[in-house]
Order: sequence, then C-alpha cells, then structure tokens
Amino acid sequence: MPPQSDPSADREFFISRVFDAPRELVWTAWTDPRHLGRWWGPAHFTNPVCELDVRPGGAHRMVMRSPEGIDYPIKGRFVEVVRPERLVMTLDVSEHPESWHQLLNPAHKKGENPAGELLQTVVFEDLHGKTRLTIRTRFQTVAIRDSMLKIGMTEGWSQSLDRLTTVVCHQASV
Repeated sequence: MPPQSDPSADREFFISRVFDAPRELVWTAWTDPRHLGRWWGPAHFTNPVCELDVRPGGAHRMVMRSPEGIDYPIKGRFVEVVRPERLVMTLDVSEHPESWHQLLNPAHKKGENPAGELLQTVVFEDLHGKTRLTIRTRFQTVAIRDSMLKIGMTEGWSQSLDRLTTVVCHQASV
C-alpha cells in the first residue's frame, strides 16, 4: 500500500529554525507577553498590545504596528498547550486594515474576512541545549495560502525569527 499523504499539506505554510538556546527559554519567549512583544512581527514593527492567556481555550491578542503607524491586529484562541513542547492556536486577522484585505483578495466584499481562520502549530524540539522551532500554519484554502505568500508571509516570519534569535540569545547570555 502506498504511503498516505496529508491532504491539507498543500494548504500549509512551514518554517523552521534552530536557536542556540534551551527549549524552555524559547518557549518562554513565545508564551510571556513581555518577551513575545519584543520580537513578533516583521523588522521595525512594534507590538503595543500583546495579551496571552496560555492555556487550552485561552485567548491571545496582539497588535503589530508598522513603522508607518498602521495597526495589524491578530486574535485567536489556544487550542492545545503542551509545555514546553507544542502550542496550537487559531489566528484571526479579520481586523487587519481594509487595504491589507484588498492585497490578500481584491475580490473580497468589505466586512468579510478574506483570510478565514488560520490554525498555527508551533513545535519546540530539544536538541541538547539548542532548540528547533517549527511553525506550521494551515489555511482554509490553497488560494489563501498562496496569497499570503505573495504578500510576504515568508519574509515576515523570517524577520520575526531573526528578532526572536536576538531575544533568546540575549536571554541565554544573561
């Protein structure tokens, strides 16, 4: 019998990075709002709002602010929390500006959420003092995933992980 492939894999975004920091430290950088607010989002973005209730069913809300002063709110719920191994959460970007919605899907109707609800799984793998972080984001459709990639999701996450590297390396040296 041939191996079964995951039918949702074509709707996923995947990124991974190894950090020269212990897993518990990388976990804390994701689950403590004081740390998450320092690195979440692309380069030069700030996070004036960073609220986390890290437990199954707990809410999260972040507001990324661009250098131009434009806010990009993200909200959702934690679906699964397995300390310090895994976080599964929903992401709702429906409060992003209308101009962003137009970039994602120019045909969407005003007031609709063109991105739908995203499901993000973050895995923290212990590598004997280092940590492999793997992020998988599942979209409702391939078209939504492709649009997100086109408007810079890979670059945004790469910049976020660069910022996370700075945070955890600074914490590891303290």
